[in-house]
Amino acid sequence: MLSYILKRLLLMIPTLFGILLLTFVVIQFVPGGPVEQMVAQLQGRDSGGEGAAVSGAGYRGRQGVDAERIAEIKALYGFDKPPLERFTQMLGQFARFDLGKSFFYPKDVWQLVKEKLPVSISLGLWTFFLSYLVSVPLGIAKAVRAGTRFDTLTSLVVLVGYAIPGFVLGVALLVVFGGQLQWFPLRGLTSGNWETLSWGAKVVDYLWHIAMPITASVLGAFAVTTMLTKNAFLEEIGKQYVLTARAKGLSERKVLWKHVMRNALIPLVTGFPAAFIGAFFTGSLLIETLFSLDGLGLLSYESVMRRDYPVVLGTLYLFTLIGLVTKLISDLCYVWVDPRVKFD
Repeated sequence: MLSYILKRLLLMIPTLFGILLLTFVVIQFVPGGPVEQMVAQLQGRDSGGEGAAVSGAGYRGRQGVDAERIAEIKALYGFDKPPLERFTQMLGQFARFDLGKSFFYPKDVWQLVKEKLPVSISLGLWTFFLSYLVSVPLGIAKAVRAGTRFDTLTSLVVLVGYAIPGFVLGVALLVVFGGQLQWFPLRGLTSGNWETLSWGAKVVDYLWHIAMPITASVLGAFAVTTMLTKNAFLEEIGKQYVLTARAKGLSERKVLWKHVMRNALIPLVTGFPAAFIGAFFTGSLLIETLFSLDGLGLLSYESVMRRDYPVVLGTLYLFTLIGLVTKLISDLCYVWVDPRVKFD
């Protein structure tokens, strides 16, 4: 076990290196970087608002901005150094868990992540717990009633929900319940006067704001967990030990909850860490953008659009590292749940 964990930890190093190297190389060829944006702003100011267009493989024209000013701008953003030196310097910072400082915010990347994290945690926790609290009991009920009308109807409902993208459902909710009926607010997690509200009013206000984003996020997550639970239970119900337990005279309830449950939940339990962490950092970009929620998803999107490379690479490093560690924990859960599993 220890050798397996050590091997997996060592494999994280080349994986992280490869992901960061690939992203860094792609960034070098993306037009419209911070230097080009600053030059365009200076050209627009110097020429009375007629800024030069930035397109193609780089920006066109340095009219109105001399070479010395451009060199100062490159030095300001660190682009006066060769790419290899910048990449090596970035790796050294990341090794010390220093994610750098944003180009466009007067803050460190760590500080930006900490400020945006509560919104993503709020969305992630609701999405995760609602998905499991609804999907697991529903999947068990479908397995027990496999082939019945209940099974068919619920399968139709969850698959239709899975087929509807979250952002499409979010748009529909905004138009109908936020725009026409005006039952729910269109943006944000709290009202402007939230600080002045009482404790109970704050809870109601928060739930009022979070209702539509959570509905749009969680509906598509029901199908996968529900069908996985159903299929796992159906597979275990058909095994020999279940027939033996029934032959001994055990009640159907005891067979289901004492024998089948323990083995059928192995796929769900082992996937629990990845699903728990993934709910915070994945799938929230469109929802946060649509409902104007200032979380990690919106931060990543804005950083890519503004070419804020320290934020892009810093958050990529952090999320990739968390994902690799979570994947290792998920694999170790197999041994914890089922001692028969041997990694060798």
